[in-house]
Amino acid sequence: MARTRTTKKLAQRIDLNYFKRATPMKRARLWLSLGLPVLAIIWIAWHGFANDPRVYSSGRMSAAHAVIERECATCHVEKAGQFSRKAANESCLACHDGPVHHASQPFTPECATCHTEHRGRINLIATSNQSCTECHGDLKTSGGPVHFEAHIRSFENGHPQFRAVREGQRDQGTIALNHSAHMKPIRRGPNGPIVQLECSDCHRPSAVKVEWHFQDSRYVEANANSSPDPGPGLHAPFSDRALMAPPKFATSCASCHLLEFDKRFTEGVPHDKPEIVHAFVIKKFQEYIAAHPAEVRVVRDPGRNLTGKPIPPDVRVLTPAQWVSERTAEAEELLWRKTCKQCHTLSARGEAPPKVADSNITARWMSHARFDHDAHRGFSCTSCHAQATMSTQTSDILLPGIATCQTCHAPGPERAESRCYECHVYHDWSQRKEVTPKFMLPALRTGGR
Repeated sequence: MARTRTTKKLAQRIDLNYFKRATPMKRARLWLSLGLPVLAIIWIAWHGFANDPRVYSSGRMSAAHAVIERECATCHVEKAGQFSRKAANESCLACHDGPVHHASQPFTPECATCHTEHRGRINLIATSNQSCTECHGDLKTSGGPVHFEAHIRSFENGHPQFRAVREGQRDQGTIALNHSAHMKPIRRGPNGPIVQLECSDCHRPSAVKVEWHFQDSRYVEANANSSPDPGPGLHAPFSDRALMAPPKFATSCASCHLLEFDKRFTEGVPHDKPEIVHAFVIKKFQEYIAAHPAEVRVVRDPGRNLTGKPIPPDVRVLTPAQWVSERTAEAEELLWRKTCKQCHTLSARGEAPPKVADSNITARWMSHARFDHDAHRGFSCTSCHAQATMSTQTSDILLPGIATCQTCHAPGPERAESRCYECHVYHDWSQRKEVTPKFMLPALRTGGR
């Protein structure tokens, strides 16, 4: 017969002192419950006695501020024994001024809004796009109309075409240059060899001091063609390797484009103002006729007779001054009408010496952005400036458009940085104010190493 189990019988088998009896698991749990809080209090107390407030920090500071990681009071205002949650603007401005972006902006954000600390050893300048689009996503000004694109959300979304390459824009330079002709094999001088020019034979940053392949040492030291200074501004260059320096005649052109003016001389005229060229030519002819007085007797060259012009005598005897005057007129007719005019824009004929139009070379094309050629030095010039191989007019602008930049600069782990800060800055550092340094390095103040 089956055994009968009742509830009463089962209850008699239960040990009512089970929860009171100690077990290894219970003992471990008890010691952990007591030990961990004690260890935490000891750890906090140890940091307190060591005057190390990092125990209260929400994270490590950026590399730029790592030296003051223990100095919470440097950025956070202490009130009633507690530090403020956000760093105060006054704390930031005590070390470095932060001039505003535009005077007409509706509001000025706090420093910590864009530059968020305690995120590890990050680049504090690398602000998020949200910091920029807070205004530029729907741009408004405190007074007057908006003169810039009003709805830019990112480099890929809403960013307009670069102003310099928009339809209808033309290069205002006056130096006549055919890029296409210079990118093909070309003869070096009237009787020189055939050479293949590279972009770097004319275009280099000012900091590059490598010898120029086609320079003429006689012109290199001349005090002419100084490079225009881009000047300071909101979007100042990163360094003297960021922008290409305007080409100079002495280093890029002189060895091919000779400035010879008379077969009696192997030396060309200086590449300078017409007044200086005029004085140089007169001086050279005066020195020559003084050394060769017999040449004042001029024999007519039949090959130079012009139809419709009176035929001069077969032989003429001139005074040295007359000889110099005639030779100067002939030489300058060649210079102004052919040699100089090949590249420069001259005033109307009849004015002696003529006026040469300013070269008007643009030193910076992107006035509202920063671009660093040095950061792109691994790429060939024509990979971005493809139009240079086909351009025949000086007025052509050979900058790449935004689509070229977007092939590399785009979101994603295998793309180049495309956030706003990469090309734009907020603070107009040309308007900065100098601050009086007050902060003492912790190591110097406490006597540590």
